[in-house]
Amino acid sequence: MSRPLLEISHIYRSFAAGDEELTVLKDVNLTIERGEMVAIVGTSGSGKSTLMNILGCLDQPSSGDYWINGRNTSQLNSDQLAELRREHFGFIFQRYHLLGDLTAVGNVEIPAIYAGSDKKARQERAEKLLTRLGLADRLDHKPNQLSGGQQQRVSVARALVNGGDVILADEPTGALDSKSGEEMMILLQELHQLGHTIIIVTHDLKVAQHADRIIEIKDGEILSDTVIKKELIAQNSDSVKPSPATDVLEKGRNLFDNLWEALKMALVAMSNHRLRTFLTMLGIIIGIASVVSVVALGNGSQKSILENISAMGTNTIDIMPGTGFGDRRSGRVRTLTAADAEALKNLQFIDSVTPTLSTSVTLKYGNQAVTASVQGVGPDYFRVRGYELADGQYWDDSSVSSMAQEAVIDNNTLKSLFPDQNPIGEVIFAGNLPVRIIGATKAKESAFGNSDSLNIWVPYTTVSARMVGQNYLNRISVRVDDNTPSEAAEQAIIQLLKMRHGTEDFFTINTDTIQQNITKTTATMTLLISAIAVISLVVGGIGVMNIMLVSVTERTREIGVRMAVGARQGDILRQFLIEAVLVCLCGGTIGIGMAYLIGVAFAAFGSSFTMIYSTTSIVSAFLCSTLIGVLFGYLPAKNAAQLNPIDALSRE
Repeated sequence: MSRPLLEISHIYRSFAAGDEELTVLKDVNLTIERGEMVAIVGTSGSGKSTLMNILGCLDQPSSGDYWINGRNTSQLNSDQLAELRREHFGFIFQRYHLLGDLTAVGNVEIPAIYAGSDKKARQERAEKLLTRLGLADRLDHKPNQLSGGQQQRVSVARALVNGGDVILADEPTGALDSKSGEEMMILLQELHQLGHTIIIVTHDLKVAQHADRIIEIKDGEILSDTVIKKELIAQNSDSVKPSPATDVLEKGRNLFDNLWEALKMALVAMSNHRLRTFLTMLGIIIGIASVVSVVALGNGSQKSILENISAMGTNTIDIMPGTGFGDRRSGRVRTLTAADAEALKNLQFIDSVTPTLSTSVTLKYGNQAVTASVQGVGPDYFRVRGYELADGQYWDDSSVSSMAQEAVIDNNTLKSLFPDQNPIGEVIFAGNLPVRIIGATKAKESAFGNSDSLNIWVPYTTVSARMVGQNYLNRISVRVDDNTPSEAAEQAIIQLLKMRHGTEDFFTINTDTIQQNITKTTATMTLLISAIAVISLVVGGIGVMNIMLVSVTERTREIGVRMAVGARQGDILRQFLIEAVLVCLCGGTIGIGMAYLIGVAFAAFGSSFTMIYSTTSIVSAFLCSTLIGVLFGYLPAKNAAQLNPIDALSRE
C-alpha cells in the first residue's frame, strides 16, 4: 500500500516566550492524500497557521515526524527543504507577499528562476498563467498598480509556475472583498479539478465548505477531521492544467545564468533605493578617489622634482684629486689633466664631460669692481651642469684650442655689472685679463638652493695659460647617460682613471645620491598619505556593512518571500553579496572618475606639475573595492541567508 502524499506523526511545536515555553501544536497526527482539497479551520491562535507552515516546509516541528512522498523532512537540510518548497509546493498568502520592485511577470518568474529554468521558457510560462487568470493586460504592472484581487491572482500564478503539486492557501479571501473572495474560491476549485492538492487555512466556515474535507483545530490539537466528499480528483492531462516543472522547465542550473539573474535582482534593488545606494558607496568613492589622487600627486611631484634635480646636474659624477675632502695633501696631487677628460669622453655611457679649474678674481667694468669666481671649463660644461642660455652664445672647441679671451656670465653677474644694458660684446677685466662677453645664462637654482655668488666661465685653456699658469685640473665633471645605472658608471670611471694614473689618487662624488634620497622621500610620503587614504577605504567598507545590515533588516519580508518560493541559502547569500560588491565597484568607478576630475582641476589652477595616474593604483583600487565588497558584504549577506523563512515572512 502506497504512503499518503503528506503524513504528520506526533508533531509538537513550541516557541520560547520569555522564561517560559509556549506549545502551539500538541501531538498532531494527520495524513493528506494526493488530489484532496482540505480546509484547516480554527480561531486565531488555534495553531492552524503554524500547522500550515510546517506542511509547507516554512517551519519545522520541535518534535515528531513529517513525511512528504515518503521523505522524512527532519533528515533534510535547508537546501533540500528549499527544493521541496520550490518544486512541490505553491503558496498563496493572505497578504500576497509580492515584491514591489518587480512586475507581475517578474513576481511569477521568481520560483522558476531559483529552479534554474530557461529564461524564455519561464517568461512564456508566467505570461500564459497570468493570461489564463485574466491578467493579460496587467503583465507589466507592479503590485502597487494592481487591485487586491489582481495581486492575489499574481500570487496564484506564482504558486503554479513550477507546477504547484500542493497549493497552500493561507486565508485566501481574508484581504479580498466578497466578490473577489468568491472568484478566488472558484479558482481554487478549478485547480482542484485539474488535480492539484489544495490545503486551505481559514477561520471562515463558509470558505471551508468549498473543501472535500474539513479539519478543525483548537489550542494546538485536532478536534475533528470530517470528510464531506470521499471522491478524489484524479490527475488529468487537460492542456490548461499547469504541468509539473519537471515536464516544462529545464532543470539544469547553469552557474552563469544564476549569477546573471542575481546580478539583475541586485541592480533592481539598487535602482529602487538610489539614495541609500549612493550613501552606501560614498565612503568608497572618497577612499578610492583619495588613494588614486594621492598616488598621482606623488608620481607627478616626484617626476617634477627629479626633472628639476636632473636640470641642476645632479646626475653627474665629479672626479677630484686626493682621497677625499679631508685630505690635506690633495693640493699637491697634480695628476688630473685635460687628457683624462678626453679619455672619459670615449666611454659609451658618458653624455658629456668638462674639465674644470677655478680661481677667484676681481671683475672690473667701467668704474665698477666686484669679486667673482672665474671658472675655466670646456664647451660641454653648460650641458653637464644644466645651464640654459638667456642671450648670446657659448664658445666652442676652437675657442678652447686658441685660448680665446671669451666669457659667458651668469645672471647674478649680469645684474651686478649690467643692470640696464645688454652685456653681449662688452669687455670686462678678470683680474688683469680682458675678456669679451659672448653669452649670458638664465637664472638657475643650485642643488642647495639659490646662490648670490658671481660666476663667469672662460675656456679652461685660457685660465690655465693666461691666468693661473697651471697644467693640471681642479676637477673633472661627467654627466652620465640617463639610461645607465649611476653606480656602474662610477665604477667604470674609477677603473679607467686608475689604469691611466697607475694608482687611485683621486676620489669621486656621485651626486645621484641626492636623486635617490629624494625618490625615497617622495615614495615614503606617498605611502604615508596613501595609508591614510586606505583608512578612509576601511571606514567606507564599514559603512557598506552597516548599510547592508540595515538593508537586510528592511528587506526581511522580501527575503522571506524568496525563501518561501524556493530560494536556497546560497541564492540569498549570492544576491546580497553581489549587491555589496556592485556598490563597491560602482563607488570605485566613480572614485576613479573623481580622481581624474581632481587632476583636471589641478592642471586648471596652473600647478607647476601635473598629476601622473598609475595604472597599478587604478587596478589596485578596483581590486580593493571588490575585496571590500566581499569582506564587508559577507556578514550581512550571511545574516540574510540564515533567516528562518517563516520568521522573515511574519516580520514587517
